[in-house]
Amino acid sequence: MAEHFRVGVSFPQIEIGTDQAVIRDFAQAVEGMGYTHLTAYDHVVGADRSVRPDWQGLYDIDDMFHEPLILFAYLAGQTETLGFMSALIPLPQRQAVLFAKQTATLAGLCGDRLKLGVGLGWNDVEYQSLGVEFRHRAPIFEEQIALLRELWAKPSVTYEGRFHQVPAAGLNPLPPSRAIPVYIGAIVPAAVRRAAQIGDGWLTVVGHEEAAETIRSFRALVAEQGRDPHAVAVEADVHLGASFGGPVRNAKEAIEIARAWREAGANGIAFDTMKMGLPDIDAHLALLREIAEALGLKRA
Repeated sequence: MAEHFRVGVSFPQIEIGTDQAVIRDFAQAVEGMGYTHLTAYDHVVGADRSVRPDWQGLYDIDDMFHEPLILFAYLAGQTETLGFMSALIPLPQRQAVLFAKQTATLAGLCGDRLKLGVGLGWNDVEYQSLGVEFRHRAPIFEEQIALLRELWAKPSVTYEGRFHQVPAAGLNPLPPSRAIPVYIGAIVPAAVRRAAQIGDGWLTVVGHEEAAETIRSFRALVAEQGRDPHAVAVEADVHLGASFGGPVRNAKEAIEIARAWREAGANGIAFDTMKMGLPDIDAHLALLREIAEALGLKRA
């Protein structure tokens, strides 16, 4: 597998439990197999189906989600080369200046191994619980991206926006590189266009069968914005389980999917092994080891 093509693993949020040793061992194991990075989904709260029988969301109160930034801070001290990417955090649910501070600190603690996958999110229950207007999430999001980049880059920022105001103030410490890559997770056309306009990268969940056309269309969209079409990375979340109602994939199929994305010109993928019916975390690791060996992954 080419060095420039990142092959990562999604943290099995809803199946791994809370034992810190198991969480540590999982991260160290995938790092040792040669996977480049660990991604983690984010849901702050889940809806209670016993009270909301009409709830149609993918997850509910019974699904466990570790907070990604705290998870990554813990694992940064337990690993050496493994990168971390939130995939994704619904950014308008987070107070922007505080989020800038948290991520700047985390980038320093993990030696700039951090990338941020962010999006609008779909869970209105979370927005209600966090006191943010669901209908305003798109303009909030766009303003946040601009503000985060200023806060990460400059020791003093003055910002006057519709939703955010910073009166000549700044973060200390700043992230080591004075920037953190921001990948925008997007499915609907307006959100994909937003990724092309302002993203450092685009996170997609389309099937590998459409990989070549998906990347060609996206890079054309990036060029339409006056940007270098190859300056915006494209990475895919590959669901091997039935998270989104698709078929359960085996190791052979996973390898074919990885090769399809690489040949299409993607910058990377992350394998999600949740909802495969695997009995325990050792089974997750056995599958990931089989895939890593077949792809010829090697630890950096």
